[in-house]
Amino acid sequence: MKKIKPKIKGLARTNGPPRSRALAGGIGDPPYDAANLRDQHMAAWQPYILSPDVEINIYRDRIVSRIRDLVRNDGWASGAVTRILDNAIGPNLRPISKPDHHFLKMVTGNSAFDLEWAREFGKAVDTYWRTWAFDEGRYCDATRNQNFPQMMRVAFRHKLIDGDALAQIVWLEKRMGFGKARYATAIQLIDPDRLSNPQQQFDTKWIRGGVEVDENGAAVAYWIRRAHWSDWWAGNMTVTWDKIPREYPWGRPIIVHDFDGDRAAQNRGVGIFTPVMQKLKMLVRYDSAELDSAIINAIFAAYVESPFDHSLMQEALSDDEHLSYYQEMRRDFHDQNRMLLGNSRLPVLFPGEKINSVNATRPNSNFKDFENAVLRNVASGTGLSAQQVSNDWSDVNYSSARAALLEAWKTLARRKFEFGAHFCSPVRMAWMEECFATDDLPLPKNAPEFNQFRQAYARAQWLGPGRGWVDPIAEKQAAVLGMQAGLTTLEREAAEYEGEDWEELLEQRKYEVNKFKEAGLEPPDWTGEGKKKDREQQDQKPGNLPDKPQRPQPGGARRR
Repeated sequence: MKKIKPKIKGLARTNGPPRSRALAGGIGDPPYDAANLRDQHMAAWQPYILSPDVEINIYRDRIVSRIRDLVRNDGWASGAVTRILDNAIGPNLRPISKPDHHFLKMVTGNSAFDLEWAREFGKAVDTYWRTWAFDEGRYCDATRNQNFPQMMRVAFRHKLIDGDALAQIVWLEKRMGFGKARYATAIQLIDPDRLSNPQQQFDTKWIRGGVEVDENGAAVAYWIRRAHWSDWWAGNMTVTWDKIPREYPWGRPIIVHDFDGDRAAQNRGVGIFTPVMQKLKMLVRYDSAELDSAIINAIFAAYVESPFDHSLMQEALSDDEHLSYYQEMRRDFHDQNRMLLGNSRLPVLFPGEKINSVNATRPNSNFKDFENAVLRNVASGTGLSAQQVSNDWSDVNYSSARAALLEAWKTLARRKFEFGAHFCSPVRMAWMEECFATDDLPLPKNAPEFNQFRQAYARAQWLGPGRGWVDPIAEKQAAVLGMQAGLTTLEREAAEYEGEDWEELLEQRKYEVNKFKEAGLEPPDWTGEGKKKDREQQDQKPGNLPDKPQRPQPGGARRR
């Protein structure tokens, strides 16, 4: 019996190219143009695929040095950093306590953890915070140079330029005493340059860019150089590293490190100017070249051209007798021919001389367009609007200006939130631990310890500068309409637009209204007192009294 070999569709071998040839692009262009190796625009573009630490840590010092030089010496870069600092941090960065009373009530079963307790507790904590963060003695700073918002501004500036914000929370009990520090907790800001591998070694499995990690990649310790490597006066401190744990065994933070993470397993950050540094530096050079050309054109407005044949020039180079004779003839001619018209001298030229002028064509007609294009690129890379970078608002109207500021505000609000959560909140949590132990805070009976539920006790909202107004009347009217419609709240509007605490605003308004009454003055319309008085007078009029109800008649249905 003849055996029939089964045929299975799809398994027959084709005469196509081998797999290696197909992957190498030997059968035509790849499906994506981004993978094309033969295109003239893409052939020479073959960057490496590297891990985030290899991308950053090896070249970090070079990148940071260039960005710092750019910020020091260029007004565009320095202004962009200032705009971000003023809009994200401002002069009065502060927390508004919002303890999570719902969580505390749920996990403890204690009904005393309610909204009223949260308000009272938050006001007490904020009061004690102000005595530490805004102390005139500046004991919150280990160097006693700045108060808390000023230190946060420096730390956030490091994050923008260097890519990292770094600080150590120290315990300085010897500073406490009558007329001195109330708390032992203090902040020691650290230059990110000092965070590095011991003896400048290459990254290893456990230490990367000065950050020691565990088997999960979590930071457990930081290697801090005792002095900056350029401090020649520090001696052996420049070559000595200290291993500082991330936190104490019970969770109190020691080192606070914040950076913008772009990829997983990243341990160091990069500054905001890294993607646009090359273009911004080219603009600086172009700007300087245009300025130099304009100055040269202004100085050399005109010149006198005199004839020199080749033979005379050759003789002048070997013997200056002929050249001297020619120059003497020119000098004598001009001395003898001084013609004035009024107080102006008429130019009388020696035979063969002629006057030429220099056309001042600087700046180049395309310079402004080129400059605006580069600044828009820089603005996009830094998260600002083009007008905020250039400070030129001449070519925008209200709608475009407000739209640009709203987009920029989203990035600024995100940066403020992340910096508050990752850098400011750990600092406040360390201080609050000491506040719990030393100050008289309103706590319910049998309340759990701070370290047991530190996240619930220390929950807060960080208030920075407000967004401000482009058209104050229209935007404030819109805010009032939103509150009346229930789409927003006074707390949100006060924090977002003014950077203020709504409860402080209400207390201040109440105080002002009482002062008007004490002084015998008519309260303004915003107090609502006038409308209240009008309603009371209207209700007291006889014609407005309600009619006496009548007894319903039987058969009340209307008859036709």
